[in-house]
Amino acid sequence: MAFDAEKPSADALLLARYAGGDRDAARLLTDRFLPLCYRLAVRLLADRTEAEDVAQEAMLRLFRAATGWQPGRAQISTWLYRVTANLCTDRLRKPRPAPLAAAPEIADGRRSVEAGLMAADRQAALAKALAVLPERQRLAVVLRHIEGLANPEIARIMAVGTEATESLVARGVRGLKQALIGQREALGYEDDQDHG
Repeated sequence: MAFDAEKPSADALLLARYAGGDRDAARLLTDRFLPLCYRLAVRLLADRTEAEDVAQEAMLRLFRAATGWQPGRAQISTWLYRVTANLCTDRLRKPRPAPLAAAPEIADGRRSVEAGLMAADRQAALAKALAVLPERQRLAVVLRHIEGLANPEIARIMAVGTEATESLVARGVRGLKQALIGQREALGYEDDQDHG
């Protein structure tokens, strides 16, 4: 899918403003894209500290690329997903000390303690199940089912065809289901529900 080079997106205009010295544009870009980078990194790395480092590095790379950015070649979000995924892949390939147990999601203060613990257990189980998937399947599943991206955008991020993306997502979902077999009751799901 080609983007209209004559009509830059609002994000590209913000990046151009930043390249021109507008510090408010940097804040707006950070507010918009740092959470995107962090969410993806935490899902791929299952380590919040590492994810923070990756997200910040991805944003720094965006800011360094600002002066040479060519509107219309790629959406900023697509570019950042790819950079973040590559940074995560680099970190995953480096030898790391044994990871600490996945930290539970921060409670919002409105749910009960039991609901908070159940949500934390579900997040931990998902993080553990995602960790056993091959890197490319994990990335495809996170982008599709957690970030909510469409297959064509995932294909651009991963630099593969749409059919390959669909295959990676399908195999990843099958792998997740396999990894979570036998945990439905412990995670608060009814056993008589459809597993499909």
